[in-house]
Amino acid sequence: MRLFKTKPFARFADHEGIEDADLCDAVRRAKQGLTDADLGGGVIKQRTARKGQGRSGGFRSIILFRRGEKAFFVYGFAKSDRDNIRQHELKAFRKLAEVMLGYDDKALQAAIKNETITEIVYHGQAV
Repeated sequence: MRLFKTKPFARFADHEGIEDADLCDAVRRAKQGLTDADLGGGVIKQRTARKGQGRSGGFRSIILFRRGEKAFFVYGFAKSDRDNIRQHELKAFRKLAEVMLGYDDKALQAAIKNETITEIVYHGQAV
């Protein structure tokens, strides 16, 4: 399974100290059917923990997800900043999921090359 993060999500994760291992853990849980919310259309919401704390008060990640194939981290927010995404945002994420989950290897390489997305390298961890 290939994992990616968009440029805006990567900035958010860097600012909040969310490591790639945390993102791998979120996808691992999703693969096991342990999603915090299945928002439909290939969009899920997963929790990630703040450093030294649990997941419940931590961060929320919006992931475009197709089991066994690809996952794109596209949006993140702190639970303390907002409760959830709005309906119009969900519609936009679903449209984005249609496009990005349909990327073939050539499209993925082009997006990586132009730095729209970054592939998450998880150093042998099973995801």
